[in-house]
Amino acid sequence: MQSEQIRLTGARETLLITLQAKAAENAMPDSLLRDRFAADALHRIDQDGRHLKVGQDMAIGIALRAYMLDRWTEAFLQHCPETTVVHLGCGLDSRIFRINPGPGVRWFEVDFPDVISLRQQIYPDRAGCTMVAGSIVQRGWIANLPSDRPAMIVAEGVLPYLKERQVSQVLRRIAGHFPSGEIAFDAYSSFAIRLLRFNPAIRATGACLHWALDDPAEIERRVSGLKLIEDRSDWDIGQMARMSPPVQIALQLFSMILTPYRMGRLVRFRF
Repeated sequence: MQSEQIRLTGARETLLITLQAKAAENAMPDSLLRDRFAADALHRIDQDGRHLKVGQDMAIGIALRAYMLDRWTEAFLQHCPETTVVHLGCGLDSRIFRINPGPGVRWFEVDFPDVISLRQQIYPDRAGCTMVAGSIVQRGWIANLPSDRPAMIVAEGVLPYLKERQVSQVLRRIAGHFPSGEIAFDAYSSFAIRLLRFNPAIRATGACLHWALDDPAEIERRVSGLKLIEDRSDWDIGQMARMSPPVQIALQLFSMILTPYRMGRLVRFRF
């Protein structure tokens, strides 16, 4: 199989972190996500990612994040099978293949033009799926998306790299474009953003995390029409047990004693 030569840097290179993590978690005997597509994609990319140093704990955490976003997306599609899904900052994630949506779903993958070009080389075409090349902080990309159906918007590992003003603008455009729907994404606390500056994998890319979310109610205040329906910030006990003892202790400490300094969360809003 031919390898695709690429050179990703900065925020774009972080897609290799999530891809490596999902491929590594898939190789574990107790894999939760079971993302065989990530492993296949990683084999086709000709860019050395060893400097990213994605360890077992990080792989498990990223796989759990993706797993929960998958389940929320599936739940929305079960409730509304004739819908639109917009995957913001899709990178090389294989969510559409993992979920395998029905024929009534219109799916849009949105990312920078060079990332979309790479994605088209890595993954096969799929009926009902459209690639949208553009920056999500610009106005143009959403104008060409049909607005006649409810929409499920998913953003994984994307919004924290934006500025606060940009996040609010993106959410407002989405809520104003579609008649109704849900948006699900991950976010970090201010405390976590400071700690993640020392994360070896993120530091290796040169990317910077900017946006923090300490209270999901901030989103409701800033973006009219969004209503929080789920906020998950507690670790699954079974998945925590798969991690190294030091990380297990740290996660328990943050969840039980240092609640105001909780690290990350997954949130889901209705609009």
